[in-house]
Amino acid sequence: MPRPTLEFWYEFASTYSYLSAMRIDDAAGRAGVAVVWRPFLLGPILGAQGLSDSPFNLYPVKGRYMWRDMEREAAALRLPFCRPKPFPQNSLLAARVALVGLDRGWTPDFSRAVFAAEFGKGRSIGDPATLAEILASLGENPDAVLAEAGTEANKARLRRAGEEALSRGVFGAPTFFAEDGEMFWGNDRLEQALAWAVERARCSQWPV
Repeated sequence: MPRPTLEFWYEFASTYSYLSAMRIDDAAGRAGVAVVWRPFLLGPILGAQGLSDSPFNLYPVKGRYMWRDMEREAAALRLPFCRPKPFPQNSLLAARVALVGLDRGWTPDFSRAVFAAEFGKGRSIGDPATLAEILASLGENPDAVLAEAGTEANKARLRRAGEEALSRGVFGAPTFFAEDGEMFWGNDRLEQALAWAVERARCSQWPV
């Protein structure tokens, strides 16, 4: 039976996307599911909802809970965690760079490194120097990749990703889609999403 796939839609400025990014490949490997990494920008989607900032900033009580929850969850996963300043970070360039790597296979490694720099070390992911350092560590040419990330074609690709996310009902990050289109939102739904993907793939093999 072919391996089922799960789309992983994530935003680099998203706290809970950090948790999912750092554990999804191991979890999916155990489940026998292939992961399709889908970087996108959440800001325009929040804007379409009438929000001018992260809900965690707009609603301080919610924000305080989220930061404490992140401390607990990161500790449980044995991940370093610190609050980046400012929050949310400017994730535009990181998302553009991640798109460049999709066809070359280094997007997952790049994405994990960006999340680790941001939420593990508190570094600015909006700084091209941070991203250049990460690209160099992956054996890529930072100048060439950053130049490609800034092309009109790549910018349009990121806009299309955002439009697709909006059309499919994405309202937050991380979001997961099984092959049948079933949507799951939040790091705490990752295992459920993987189980769904496996079960639907199994059902599709049954004779009619």
